[in-house]
Amino acid sequence: MARVSEIVDTPHGDARITFFPASEPRLLLAASHGAGGGIEARDLQALARALPPLGVSVALVEQPWRVAGKKVASPPKTLDAAWRALWPALLAPGLPVVAGGRSAGARVACRTGAALGAVGVLALSFPLHPPGKPEKSRADELLGAGLPTLVVQGGNDPFGKPAEFPEGAYRLVEVPYGDHGFAVPKRAELSQEEALDVLTEGVGGWISGLLPAPGE
Repeated sequence: MARVSEIVDTPHGDARITFFPASEPRLLLAASHGAGGGIEARDLQALARALPPLGVSVALVEQPWRVAGKKVASPPKTLDAAWRALWPALLAPGLPVVAGGRSAGARVACRTGAALGAVGVLALSFPLHPPGKPEKSRADELLGAGLPTLVVQGGNDPFGKPAEFPEGAYRLVEVPYGDHGFAVPKRAELSQEEALDVLTEGVGGWISGLLPAPGE
């Protein structure tokens, strides 16, 4: 995979954007990581492989806390501020941008996407609530995104199983047996590769509907 990395200054330190360009791009998916890992996450890497052939460039964003080598994620307001600061670098290619991320990154995309002018939101493993605490719902962030939104959720995600999600103006794709990182147990009726195919095909189909017409 061809890739180009760029360091972007933010008020909270340097962020890093790694671009996976399509040969004839018509849209850019910008996606950040969660609080417990980086852009090496299996779902983010799967999308970086699968989407460029569809005309969608992918930008995987590392928040400043991660670039600095810290083990604990920054507070939500700091994550949002850094995302806003690096957004102009995502607009530089001159493409419509879908704001996305996994877990904490999905929350950032939901909270900021509309105000930044994104054309859609991709929420991977949206943390609907802390494990075992369904009363502490974050559904308002998802429901308030104000943009075409796709949620991709593992069937066994302790941060919110698909059946727990409220009705709303978004689409939800379930990855059977998947946990918060979309890992599936060996006893599952589908392999890890097949689980990631569910994810990439779901995202690919949805995002194709956001592509501008050729020539626009």
